[in-house]
Amino acid sequence: MKHKKDWRFRIAHREAIIGCVLAMINFIWWFGFAYGLGSKPPEQYSYVLGFPAWIFYSLIVGTLVMFILVFIVVKFFLTEVPLDDDESSEESNEVNDQ
Repeated sequence: MKHKKDWRFRIAHREAIIGCVLAMINFIWWFGFAYGLGSKPPEQYSYVLGFPAWIFYSLIVGTLVMFILVFIVVKFFLTEVPLDDDESSEESNEVNDQ
């Protein structure tokens, strides 16, 4: 018995890859600022709005950047896909028609 590959899997795989890329961007952003700016001795820290610069840029700005990126991805790149089975929806339509 051959199984026909469902077209929704291709969309789900693409969207999973987009989610993984977003997670990697978040981690790289956080790691770069946290360990890049935070590797100095605390006496040499610079401060932004009362926070050490590494915390401000890695956590606060990073969170805002990720909110914006996720909004853009959801708005323009993700697709709404019906989750009901094509065969079962055809059967239910036949039952409703009788």
